[in-house]
Amino acid sequence: MKAMRAHAPGRPLREEEVPTPEPGKGQVLLKVAACGVCRTDLHLVDGELSACRYPVTPGHEVVGTIVSSGARVGVPWLGWACGACAYCRSGRENLCESARFTGCHLDGGYAEYIVADERFCLPVPERYGDAEAAPLLCAGLIGYRCYTKIGDAKNLGVYGFGAAAHILAQVARAEGRTVFAFTRPGDAAGRAFALDCGAGWAGDSTQMPPEPLDAAIIFAPVGALVPAALQAVRKGGIVVCGGIHMSAIPSFPYELLWGERRIESVANLTRTDGERFLALAATLPLRMAVKTYPLTKANEALSDLRNGKLAGAAALLPV
Repeated sequence: MKAMRAHAPGRPLREEEVPTPEPGKGQVLLKVAACGVCRTDLHLVDGELSACRYPVTPGHEVVGTIVSSGARVGVPWLGWACGACAYCRSGRENLCESARFTGCHLDGGYAEYIVADERFCLPVPERYGDAEAAPLLCAGLIGYRCYTKIGDAKNLGVYGFGAAAHILAQVARAEGRTVFAFTRPGDAAGRAFALDCGAGWAGDSTQMPPEPLDAAIIFAPVGALVPAALQAVRKGGIVVCGGIHMSAIPSFPYELLWGERRIESVANLTRTDGERFLALAATLPLRMAVKTYPLTKANEALSDLRNGKLAGAAALLPV
């Protein structure tokens, strides 16, 4: 089969012909229909995720068909957990020390076929096509896990308006919340895109919102946004950091944190997150903005993501 493989940090992916994988006990073989291109893949290619192995086939927003049954399922970032540790037993399998992640420890979906643990495959809502559904499996899921942390916040700030934010803004609007979108300075197109996705206000990340925020979610991997978000959040509010990697957070005066404001990170996801979010997505008319690329153009897709050329998400098609 054809696959795009990462062999070392900082190197472009290589197009290779490799053996089609064979499923082991408890695994299924999927024919890949689409695989989303996630910022985590960019961190992996850049060598910013020290736990990942090389060589590896990236990709963890996989939509495919189980070869043996014809069922359409999704394969997310969390590909395996031990099920026995204290984290797993307490419903926090996302923190399992032995967890294995798709496209990081396990070969992922930048390929024509993938094997996956059948217990960690998720049902894909029928209302979405393959490329549309792909970003739901990480951008959507991580956004949703962040979203569960904000309680009943009415004014929600979102810093970094990419794949995750453009999905989450639609969910938040459907539930009666107001979204305040923060984009890169000078990114007029990004602000227009945020408004089109349901944001009630859009500005750049150097601005204060017109009203205090009850909560903020940071998707951009920029540590300097943490004190900026704290300044924008009212007393008792929360700042949720949704990325797997972030640049250093600069020092800031205690007064920004005082008033029972909180900072919390979100790590990975659980199967329960996946089941709940995809069930919710099945009830909402979410509109995913997805630019598609042939599998062999994976490096181009990653470059476009790195350079801020994408409005929404990207997906690779193995055709």
